[in-house]
Amino acid sequence: MSAAETTAPAGTTSPTPGHVDNSVVIDAPMSLVWDMTNDVENWPDLFTEYAAAEILSREDGKITFRLSMHPDENGKVWSWVSERTPDPATRTVVARRTEPGPFEFMDIRWTYEQRPEGVLMRWVQDFRMRPQAPVDTPTMTDRMNANTLVQMDVIRGKVEAAARAAAPAEQGSNA
Repeated sequence: MSAAETTAPAGTTSPTPGHVDNSVVIDAPMSLVWDMTNDVENWPDLFTEYAAAEILSREDGKITFRLSMHPDENGKVWSWVSERTPDPATRTVVARRTEPGPFEFMDIRWTYEQRPEGVLMRWVQDFRMRPQAPVDTPTMTDRMNANTLVQMDVIRGKVEAAARAAAPAEQGSNA
């Protein structure tokens, strides 16, 4: 299904023009990948783009939180509220911005799949920019595609480093 054929969320009138689908293989145990990438409080250490993550609530398996980015080139700090519902049994996370800022809506689905070479972590993001947003949806799609690849590479490096650091400790405890 192309982005133009994707169904928009209830309350919107046109198809979803913004669609980003990226993935990375992380050479680390599934439990470590899952735990590190779902530890929202530590996202400012895991992602390079976030300056702060504040948990607002945890209820019925859903986490509501505020993310704040580092200031942009004009000194503006972008911040928004999101909610995410991780499902450890299916290794999926459904998330959305509840305070979407320049986005009309933003929905994200994270999936994790064990592969022989590691864990395939995939992010699928569907969104639409508001007409008054500083950029249009095609421009944001390009920006998000580029930045998602950067962030995924950073995350891969940090999780793989944590796996390497844990390996000698685990080997020592088995000796």
